[in-house]
Amino acid sequence: MSFSILSYNEPSALHPLQSNCLVVHREIRGADMSLTAAVSGFVVFLLSVSGTGQHGWGVTYSSTEICALKGSTVNMSCSYTYPSRIDGVDTEVKETFWFTKLSGKQPVDLRTDSDHQLRVEYSCSEKSCTLRITDLRESDSAEYKFRFITNQPGGRYTGSPGVTLRVTDLQVKVKRLHVSTRWAQLECLSSCRLPSHSYYIWYKNGQQIQSQTSSTNSGNFNYADSYSCAVEGHEDFPSPPVYAPKLPSVSVSPSAEIVEGRSVTLTCSSDANPAAKYTWYKENGDPDLQPLSKDPQLVFSSIQSSDSGEYYCTAENELGRRTSKYISINVKYAPKLPSVSVSPSAEIVEGSSVTLTCSSDANPAANYTWYKKNGDVFQGPEDIYHFSSISSEDRGNYSCKSENQYGEINSTSVFIDVQYAPKLPSVSVSPSAEIVEGSSVTLTCSSDANPAANYTWYKKNGDPDLQPLSKDPQLVFSSIQSSDSGEYYCTAENELGRRTSEYIYINVTYAPKLPSVSVSPSAEIVEGSSVTLTCSSDANPAANYTWYKENEDSPKASGQIFTITDFRAEHSGNYSCEAQNRRGRNKTTVHLTVAVNSTKIMNIIRVTVVVLMLIPLLLLSLWTRKKKTLSSTTEPQEPVEMIELDSCPEYENVSDFTAAQTEDTEQQEDML
Repeated sequence: MSFSILSYNEPSALHPLQSNCLVVHREIRGADMSLTAAVSGFVVFLLSVSGTGQHGWGVTYSSTEICALKGSTVNMSCSYTYPSRIDGVDTEVKETFWFTKLSGKQPVDLRTDSDHQLRVEYSCSEKSCTLRITDLRESDSAEYKFRFITNQPGGRYTGSPGVTLRVTDLQVKVKRLHVSTRWAQLECLSSCRLPSHSYYIWYKNGQQIQSQTSSTNSGNFNYADSYSCAVEGHEDFPSPPVYAPKLPSVSVSPSAEIVEGRSVTLTCSSDANPAAKYTWYKENGDPDLQPLSKDPQLVFSSIQSSDSGEYYCTAENELGRRTSKYISINVKYAPKLPSVSVSPSAEIVEGSSVTLTCSSDANPAANYTWYKKNGDVFQGPEDIYHFSSISSEDRGNYSCKSENQYGEINSTSVFIDVQYAPKLPSVSVSPSAEIVEGSSVTLTCSSDANPAANYTWYKKNGDPDLQPLSKDPQLVFSSIQSSDSGEYYCTAENELGRRTSEYIYINVTYAPKLPSVSVSPSAEIVEGSSVTLTCSSDANPAANYTWYKENEDSPKASGQIFTITDFRAEHSGNYSCEAQNRRGRNKTTVHLTVAVNSTKIMNIIRVTVVVLMLIPLLLLSLWTRKKKTLSSTTEPQEPVEMIELDSCPEYENVSDFTAAQTEDTEQQEDML
């Protein structure tokens, strides 16, 4: 028998003139399978192969398949060839190693592989290399390849396919002979073909059973015992023990609190060989319990509060059956919709006792918070709120919130209708700004009352028998007048009582009325005297005053009083007083005339008379002197003619006299 095995040769190992897709054939010489003993004497099956690649490159493995038992030691050997010289350059081997894995595209030396460190050993010489692996594990099952690297360009070569290692364990197969008893048959097996003359050793609880040497063992097995087997001569590598299930343990996922609506999984596990089969039950007092599941896991995709209870599972194999302890499932859930009750449920009067109760199904128990319609929190966390003496302020809509760590929910609201007498009425004015005469003004009276109050409006005027101005909540002035200024109040009344508001003052503002002007002194104004003008006007707010004289642009004065300290003729004329505020202005005019001073006139007359008497004398004196001078020089003196002057001229009336005297006075002043 002869057949070929394909071996992959990396392109880099080829001669530069050769194709990079070369497939090398290796022939397996000989058709016999040889049985070779592994290190430590444990039996393995080896397939001997040999072969040489093209152009002198090649790897030949002594075996391509090895079956070994867990814990044993195995050797893998190979030989390799390569051209001794290429292009005049001698070939030298730089590196040799075995590998099973690639890092990126590069093979990983088993000596640096974390899965094999400290358990591998190379024994290499020129053109041969042996891999030794101790303490075999099932994870060591893989294809092992040898690789060598030379000094030639691209001189790397990997023997492929490599050696396939299969690590297995002795196994004890259990067959129950009677369903209702623990009578069973045990058989020691291996996936590696063992020699037909092999002898077996059986162990019970780790102690050898001397009487058993065959591959089978039958009996009535106790669930507390364990059994294993080994091949004689290789007692250090026994099979894993078989035994009945241990006490099952139950776990819950998630391990935290279980919340309604979430996914919950109960898992039953038991140490057993062969592996146990599981069944789930819920304790509910039924002796004929129906299983909930025959899987290791009991899954609630959306657990509900009704799923709360005690659960347990059973674990069973061919050697026995065990039952777990109970596990309690306590499903937590957010509060359900709360309900609110009111006691008493009849009509509620201010001052009575009232109790509100909020209830909600929740796990864990809910905490409660009470709310009024406006959202204010007024009580928590109790489910009952008690009004020992309910007041009008307590009237309104109430609701409660039920909450725990899993959620919260609000109840619908309930209305508490508390009846009470009117509270102190409040009064408002519209517009709230300054009230101007002639505008529309509304006074509004309001009071918190249940039943609603009736309203009456009054004006304070000192009359004990006040007549109501209105029996409506509003008192309306369509065109308010200054006479409407004053204090107003209202009353609010229902069958439970009557209250009176505080006073509100209505201050109507208006422009100044026509000013009145008084003159002091009120008699004739004598020149040089002091004159005081006083102006007054009804106005709100109070007026400011400004004085003007006719035909003059600038004001004479400001203020309510205007005084002229030295009144003269030029001060005579029309004077006006203007009263003004932010609402308007008004003006009044008065005429002032200066009267003649009699004492002063008499003094002027006296001066005038004296002057008139002196003038003739002066003229006479001047004439006499002139004449004497002429007489003494040219002519004899002539008698002097006497001229009689009228020293006291007559006037037809006083005004003529006054005019004349004034003229004389002015002439005298001009002379002076």
